[in-house]
Amino acid sequence: MKQMTRDRQAVALANPATAQWTLWLAIGASLLFTVAIWAAGPWLEGVRASLLPDQGASWYFWKLPEPTFWSRASAWGLYAAHQVAAWGLIYYAQKRVGKYTAGLHRVNVVALAVNAAFVLLHFVQTHLWYDGLAQDVSIFSSQGSVILLLVLVLFMENRRRGLFFGKKMPFSREAMRFVRKYHGYLFSWAIIYTFWYHPRETTTGHLWGFFYTFLLLIQGSLFLTRLHVNRWWMLAQEVTVLFHGTIVAIGQGNGIWPMFFFGFAGIFVITQMHGLGLSIRTRWLILAGYIAAILVVYSERGWALVNEVFRIPVIDYVLVFAIAGILALALRLYGRLARRGAAGAAGTAGTAGSFAGD
Repeated sequence: MKQMTRDRQAVALANPATAQWTLWLAIGASLLFTVAIWAAGPWLEGVRASLLPDQGASWYFWKLPEPTFWSRASAWGLYAAHQVAAWGLIYYAQKRVGKYTAGLHRVNVVALAVNAAFVLLHFVQTHLWYDGLAQDVSIFSSQGSVILLLVLVLFMENRRRGLFFGKKMPFSREAMRFVRKYHGYLFSWAIIYTFWYHPRETTTGHLWGFFYTFLLLIQGSLFLTRLHVNRWWMLAQEVTVLFHGTIVAIGQGNGIWPMFFFGFAGIFVITQMHGLGLSIRTRWLILAGYIAAILVVYSERGWALVNEVFRIPVIDYVLVFAIAGILALALRLYGRLARRGAAGAAGTAGTAGSFAGD
């Protein structure tokens, strides 16, 4: 009877419709989690009243002036548990499953449940002890982890959509295979580290960031499924950073929101839209709309500031080439060392055989 039940469950999970409904339910749950964070905001008023004044770009405002043992232990302990659980599930999936399917594997359901549990635990942890990892590490480490993730996606997708207006770059195939095989571990770290960096605060920027992180956690739970590589679902996650970055900049009132909006939109125009199967006419219209928006905004903002448009794309594309070069060089050196080691071992074995013969 138990075997029949397991077989029915396996058949249901393998159904592509089950995977689709699971994705939509997970997105809906992410919205509900985000709303719950917002609704519970008044409970944190007492903590907010004690926070220190903002001290500049490198200062993270939302952290306790006097952290306690439990505020640190809860944040770092739960982060570590979440990270180890995620890495363990990825390892299990690679070793025990190892193949893509149109539906879901049982391990995908487990991964979704584990991430949902830690989302709830982080909510509770914030309201009991408040602090995240931000108390002990730089704000640039959190931003850098997400940038690294987005840059590696550009590198990985080069073979499918190209890097510049559909043109594919001749990156090392060995480096590409390496990143495709092991990217889950790095992406999991980037997402979960950022997830535990922030307390569950309720600014518009925080709420957008939480929702974005929830989407990335869903993607990280759908490994070895066709949904994981669905081009529209992947694009939705890449483009969400445009809205998140722009909204955070507007909320900070520093006047540099166009840098984020046009910067990430520029990456969409240069790279991301070319993997969607859009017609040439549609792509030209999107490009024309992008250029028209720049002309409108900077005719009022001032042309001396138009360099803002290029900052994020230049940084991201330089990082793509830098990472591709470093990986190719490192793998080549590793290959040479491995071959030398194998040759040395073979030579030693041959010498030993010669002495044995004597």
